Amino acid sequence: MRRLSAMIVKEMWALLRDPKSRIVLVVPPLLQLFIFSYATTLDVKNVDVAVLDRSGGVHAAEFMARVAGSPSFRDIRRLSSTDELEQAIDGQEVIAALVFDPDFDARVTRGEPATIGVVLDGRRSNAAQIVSGYLSAIAGGYGAELLPRRAAEAGTAGSVVTNWYNPSLDYIWFTLPSLVAIIVAVAGIAITSQSVARERELGTFDQLMVSPLRVHEILIGKMVPPFLVGMFNGSLYLVIAPLVFGVPFTGSYLLFFLALAVYLLALIGVGMLVSAASATQQQAFLGSFLATVPLILLSGYAAPIDNMPGWLQTVTYADPARYFLILVQGLFLKAMPAAQVFQQLWPLVVIACATLAASAWLFRARME
Repeated sequence: MRRLSAMIVKEMWALLRDPKSRIVLVVPPLLQLFIFSYATTLDVKNVDVAVLDRSGGVHAAEFMARVAGSPSFRDIRRLSSTDELEQAIDGQEVIAALVFDPDFDARVTRGEPATIGVVLDGRRSNAAQIVSGYLSAIAGGYGAELLPRRAAEAGTAGSVVTNWYNPSLDYIWFTLPSLVAIIVAVAGIAITSQSVARERELGTFDQLMVSPLRVHEILIGKMVPPFLVGMFNGSLYLVIAPLVFGVPFTGSYLLFFLALAVYLLALIGVGMLVSAASATQQQAFLGSFLATVPLILLSGYAAPIDNMPGWLQTVTYADPARYFLILVQGLFLKAMPAAQVFQQLWPLVVIACATLAASAWLFRARME
């Protein structure tokens, strides 16, 4: 225990002795949390649209007034020809263009079905689909006011939508728990990957080899500092999420810290593999980047796993972030029970054991 405690103290001093290093351990993850929480928005706002009004009637003007009054739209550009419409879409000046036929106002006045043409910029497919939904909702609301009897008849056969776990559909409620998993992964792998490489670059690795320390004692000593830093950052995020962003935490704190601890062990195993295979800190940095990017992309944060090809979905089973992402979202938003937590936790335990064993084997091989 004395050898192990001495190794842990040495690694903590190596990590904390530089004031700049102490700042880097906490401040950048906090900045990333704040910046990414607002930058990775799933909403589409401040949209510029164009209108080609061939009708010139009051109904077309009323519809465009409702579009202009929507908080999602910013500027309405008036067009006079289809050539201008094509140029506006081609130059990405607008994401959508509305086209009113010459008989639009007359058909609405007579109570007949009328159609509004919508031209969307397909290069921004996701945003275009969301904007189309906004415009359809405005058109549906206006149509219901013009034909209340028909709207009432349609309403009796409609559906009532209830949003579970996120009633207001606030994107931060989805992105912030996910960012906890992503930022902890980036910081955990980056810190761990530098440990052994730093010893080699400073020339102190040979001293470790001739010391009375055993291999497992050296490994544990190098794993404890990034583990403690990760637990501290995770605890900080757990406090900031409800107090600053208003994201509720509805689950068990004990299960959260248990899942976070296992997740960090899996990440530390990956970082130690990178560090043991690297000769310099620059190689370790590049190696951590090489490991972190696939870990994030295959976690389901950027794109749903179900949308990936079948062979790539199989690869995601080896990604620890895939399981922790489900855990942290479930614990934050829907009070995930212990039985479901352990269903996602045991694969994390397997991955942690595999990565830690592989890093120990590679470290021992490099020492020999």
